[in-house]
Amino acid sequence: MGVAVAVVDAETPGNVGTIARAMKNFGFGSLQLVDPPDLDPDGEAYGFAGHAREDVLPNHDVLTFDELVSEFYTVGFTAMTGRDEGRHVRYPFKTPAELAEHLADVEGDIALVFGREGTGLSNEEFARIDEVCSIPASPDYPVLNLGQAATVALYELRGLTLDEMHHPDRHDRADERALEGLYDQFQSFLAAIDRPEEKRAKTERMLRRVLGRAHPTGREVTTLRGLFRRAEMQIDRARDEES
Repeated sequence: MGVAVAVVDAETPGNVGTIARAMKNFGFGSLQLVDPPDLDPDGEAYGFAGHAREDVLPNHDVLTFDELVSEFYTVGFTAMTGRDEGRHVRYPFKTPAELAEHLADVEGDIALVFGREGTGLSNEEFARIDEVCSIPASPDYPVLNLGQAATVALYELRGLTLDEMHHPDRHDRADERALEGLYDQFQSFLAAIDRPEEKRAKTERMLRRVLGRAHPTGREVTTLRGLFRRAEMQIDRARDEES
C-alpha cells in the first residue's frame, strides 16, 4: 500500500510548501498536485517547505482530477460535512483518528485529497471520491486553513507510513530496583532528621504515591538519592561537631 497526498487547485504556493513540510514530518513522500500554482524554486513554496524542498516538493507529480480518482483510493478532507443522510454527498464521514485504523486494511494506493484554500473540494468532486474525512473542531469556528488541515490529518495518519514513532523526548521511567533504592534512602533520611517513628510510615507512603504519579526517570531518581544522602552526611557532621 502506498499513501499519497493530493492537493487540488491550490491557490498559493506557500500552502503547497507547508503541506510538503508536514508530509516530510510524518513520513509521507508522494505529493500529487491537480492544477497547481507556479512552484518557483526561489519562491514561497520552497521557502515554506523546510527540508521537504530537497525531495518531497521537487518530486511532486501533476495529474488531472480524473487521473487521481481512477488511480487511487481517494479520501477527501472537509470541514463542512452535512450531518445526516439527507445530505449524502459528504455523509457518512470519519475523523482522522477513525480513518487511520480503517485505511490500514485498504489494498492498493491511497490518496489523501485536500481542496482549495477558500472553498475546499466541490460537491461534484466529493461525489467521485471514495471516502470523506472531517477534522473535529470548535462549532464556533470549525474551518481550518489548508496547511493546518493537512498537518493535523497527516499527524493523525502517521501510523500508515511510520513503523515506529521517533520522539526525542520519550520518557523512560526508572526501573523498580532504582525506585526501591530511593525509598530506602528516604527511610534512612527520615531517621537522620529524627522524624517521629509513628509518622515515618505515612511519610514513606506519601513519597511512593507522589513518585508513582510522577514516573521519575533513572537520572531523576539518582539525583534525589544523592540529595538525601548528602543531607544525611551534613546532619551527621553537624552532630559530630556539637558533641
